[in-house]
Amino acid sequence: MHPEYVRAVSIKDALDALAGGNFKLLAGGTDVYPALGAKPLRANLLDISAVPELRQIRPIADGWRIGAGATWSDVLSADLPPWFSALKAAAREIGGPQVQNLGTVAGNVCNASPAADGSVALLALDARVIVASAGAMREVSLTDFVLGARKCALAANEMVLAFDIPQRSLNARAAFAKLGHRRYLVISVAMVSVLIDCNADGIISHALIAVGALSARAIRLTELEAELIGKRRDARLALLAEPRHLARTTPIDDIRGTRVYRLDAALTLLRRALAEVLA
Repeated sequence: MHPEYVRAVSIKDALDALAGGNFKLLAGGTDVYPALGAKPLRANLLDISAVPELRQIRPIADGWRIGAGATWSDVLSADLPPWFSALKAAAREIGGPQVQNLGTVAGNVCNASPAADGSVALLALDARVIVASAGAMREVSLTDFVLGARKCALAANEMVLAFDIPQRSLNARAAFAKLGHRRYLVISVAMVSVLIDCNADGIISHALIAVGALSARAIRLTELEAELIGKRRDARLALLAEPRHLARTTPIDDIRGTRVYRLDAALTLLRRALAEVLA
């Protein structure tokens, strides 16, 4: 029997199909098809690329909403506040222009690669994931949504609708830093995303710091975040970042680098990103 193909044109179409059958979601296809390799397609496909609501990037009452089907090119062309600069920097690192034109924000997150550039930047934006099924809708923090390598808190009858990003002040700044073996089209050895927000007196009110490619999923450095809050903005605060702040990571030895190299690289990237946003 040949696999079934369904093309949804509305969110209701998509959710009804998920409720009635076993489907793999298809948006840009930049993860679905390469994962097949030489194997034939066996899964039923639910194509959501024609659902216009899923591509919207727009302000909401308490922040911004990025639709699950927004491509990385959509993110790059969107008129977003300055504190989205780290997400835009990450978008430029996700494949080449062809992949950025097709690959979606939700696809990058739900693929749940430990080295997903988009997940790290969204984590440092304190993103919340809007998930829906035919009968319900729920909201979950990105921290709790990505469970590990290739694992997400998403049931078979659910799909991601959007990512909600909390509002920040005009003083907020963000930075993204990544190390690979070449400049483009490379899996990260280590990566860091940082967002710092300050009040009118230059006192740090919010600090969000995420690291990726060092564990089975990207993680927040909550201890370092807490140490920065309440201090006056100063680039020298970057030196507060120490190896102990990376103690919860579990880097591995592989072809791209050893555990020791990854940790050293991550600390260097972390201090550079902090210095950039704290200057």
